[in-house]
Amino acid sequence: MNCRIAELRNKQVVCIKDGGVLGYIVDVELNTDSGALTALVIPGRARFFGLFGHEEDLVIPWRDIEVIGQETVLVATEPPVAQVRPRKRFFDF
Repeated sequence: MNCRIAELRNKQVVCIKDGGVLGYIVDVELNTDSGALTALVIPGRARFFGLFGHEEDLVIPWRDIEVIGQETVLVATEPPVAQVRPRKRFFDF
């Protein structure tokens, strides 16, 4: 199956380990010496509606890609760990 990079953009990426949606492909990484595609890049989640930037981008190595379908890409990578932050109260300093 041949696929163009433009066709990879905006495909949904799903982790097969937990069934969670990781996001949509926005970029790829290429090895300029060999011309091989080395990774897919998924943008980090927005912080407070995007006003405070984004979390780190998720880079999925090519070896973790299992299946590239018509609308989705299945990957066997560890899902990102959500950071649990303690809730601060109004009077805590």
